[in-house]
Amino acid sequence: MTSRFNTVIVICAMLIGAVACSGQTGGPAGDPTSTAATTDETAAVAGGVRTVTGTVVETMDAASYTYVLVDTGDEQIWAATSKFDVAVGDRVTVPLESPMANFHSDTLDRDFELIYFVSHISGDEEAAVAAMLAEHPPTSVGAPEVAPEVSEGEIEPAAGGQTVAAVWAEAADRAGTVVTVRGRVVKFNAGILGTNWIHLQDGTGDAADGTHDITVTSQAVVAVGDVVTATGTVAVNQDFGAGYVYPVMVKDATIE
Repeated sequence: MTSRFNTVIVICAMLIGAVACSGQTGGPAGDPTSTAATTDETAAVAGGVRTVTGTVVETMDAASYTYVLVDTGDEQIWAATSKFDVAVGDRVTVPLESPMANFHSDTLDRDFELIYFVSHISGDEEAAVAAMLAEHPPTSVGAPEVAPEVSEGEIEPAAGGQTVAAVWAEAADRAGTVVTVRGRVVKFNAGILGTNWIHLQDGTGDAADGTHDITVTSQAVVAVGDVVTATGTVAVNQDFGAGYVYPVMVKDATIE
């Protein structure tokens, strides 16, 4: 499997958004006429997402996505993510995110009794990504001094947007959906794994459990102290290796 440094963080905003909500019809972006009868959310667990590792026994591409059938030895699981290079016989690890039961793909003209639309499917190259993160962690190396924490009531939410605390509180329900959050930049790291890492605070949430601060990834360049409005996709339980696990993030955001 070839290296996927530039796609590990791009966590499939359109893909997850198309399938994350219970009872939602329609397939992933690029397959707009696909339908699914129900969404099975039983694989989601508080505090983490179960992962499985196995061998790819079947794979195909459709639109901008790659489908794989993974044999774990105990079961076979279908999963799909943004298009990547994979071959039968490769070993991969799949987070069991966004399960959909009775999914029909018009593009493939195929029915799937159960399929997981996931943020990424990792292979052996994940070790290389973890090594890169260890050398250039997005929360420390090269970062400027952290700005003072924002006081409660200091920053008004964006019109129609969410507070930092609300994004944390509603993350399980909003995973894969687009949110807007306004806050002050308290830390900024540029150019790590092809994106910029921004920490925002707006005076809500609790510093004791970290819900006062939200991590945002974006191509935009900002400065510590800026008050910005970020619009991006909520992602939960993002594990980039080397111990860098983000329970909640806003990914691929546009910044105003």
